[in-house]
Amino acid sequence: MRKLGGILGLMVLFGVCTFGAPFRVAVILPSTINDFAWSQSMYEALVAIQEEMGEDNFQFVYSENMYVIADAAAAIRDYATQGYNLIIAHGSQYGSSLVDIAPDFPKTSFVWGSTAQTFTELGIHNIFAYAPHAEEGGYVNGVIAALLTKTGVIGGIGPIKTGDAKRYAAGFEKGIKDTRPEVQVNYTFIGSYSDVALASEAARTFVNAGADVLTGTAQMTVGAISVAKEKGIFWLGYDVDQSPLAPTTVVASIVVDWTVALKPIIGMIQEGKRGGEILPLTFANGGLKLAFNEAALEGKLSPIEIIELKATVWETVRKIVSGEITIEVE
Repeated sequence: MRKLGGILGLMVLFGVCTFGAPFRVAVILPSTINDFAWSQSMYEALVAIQEEMGEDNFQFVYSENMYVIADAAAAIRDYATQGYNLIIAHGSQYGSSLVDIAPDFPKTSFVWGSTAQTFTELGIHNIFAYAPHAEEGGYVNGVIAALLTKTGVIGGIGPIKTGDAKRYAAGFEKGIKDTRPEVQVNYTFIGSYSDVALASEAARTFVNAGADVLTGTAQMTVGAISVAKEKGIFWLGYDVDQSPLAPTTVVASIVVDWTVALKPIIGMIQEGKRGGEILPLTFANGGLKLAFNEAALEGKLSPIEIIELKATVWETVRKIVSGEITIEVE
C-alpha cells in the first residue's frame, strides 16, 4: 500500500529557501502505520517533517507490511527507479537489500537502521544509517521496573536479538540490576517482528512464572500489552507512547523521535552528500524521550510514592544525559 503525503511546489527546508521540486521520500515499513510501535514512530516523524516544511514542499510515500525481505527489496528498487531523493528502509532486516540495490542508484540516497552500518568499506557511499541508543531507554525502563515490582520477577520480550532490540534489552537488564540486584529478569527473543500470538504466549509464560512487570520492543508486542492489561500488571513501552492502548497498564514509554536523524540527513542530501553518516538518537539530542503515564499508577501507589518514583526516573534520565550513567552494549 502506498500513499502520497504532499504535492509539488516551492520548497522551504527549515528556513532555507530552495526553488524547484519538493524533497521526495519513500519509506519501507515492516508493519503498519498504526502498529503502536516501530512503523508508527517513523510514519509520525515523516508527518511531523511535512507539517514543518509544508505540504507543498515535502512529499512522501510508504509501503506497509513489508515483512517479506524479497518484497521489500522489490519495493526499494521500484522507488529508486522513480527517482526519490531518499529511500528509508526502516528495519535492521533490510541491510543486505540496500547493499545489493544502492550501488545501482548512486544519485539516490538510502537510510536504514537500527544497525549502525553504512557499508562504506564496500565502496558504497549513498547509504546513511540511524542508530537509536535504545540501551538508554531500556535502562530508564529497567529502573522503573525494579521500583515497581513486588514479586521480584520481571519479563521482557524482543523480536530478533539485533539492532535496537538487543540494545534495549541490555539496558533494561542493567537498569534493573543497578537498582535492585536481587530482582530476577527473564528476557526472551521470539525470533519474529510480526508474531503477535507468540509474543502473547511469551507474556503469559512470564506472568505464570510470577512476573508483575513486562516490557518489550517491536510491533508484535501489542499482544504482550494485551496480556499485561488482562492480568492487571504493568507494562513499559518503547517506540511510541503506548499508553493509549492500555491507559491503566502502560506506566511509561520510550518514544523514538526519528526527526532528529531525518532532518540532518535531508540537509546533507540537499547539500550534495549522498550517505556515509551514522545519526545517533539519544536522550541528550532529543532522539529519545520519556512519556510517563501517571494515570497507570493511581490507586496502586500512594501519591508520595508516585512523586518519589517520578523524581528517581527523571534523575536517571538527567544522569544519562550528563554522562554520570553509561551503559555499555556488546
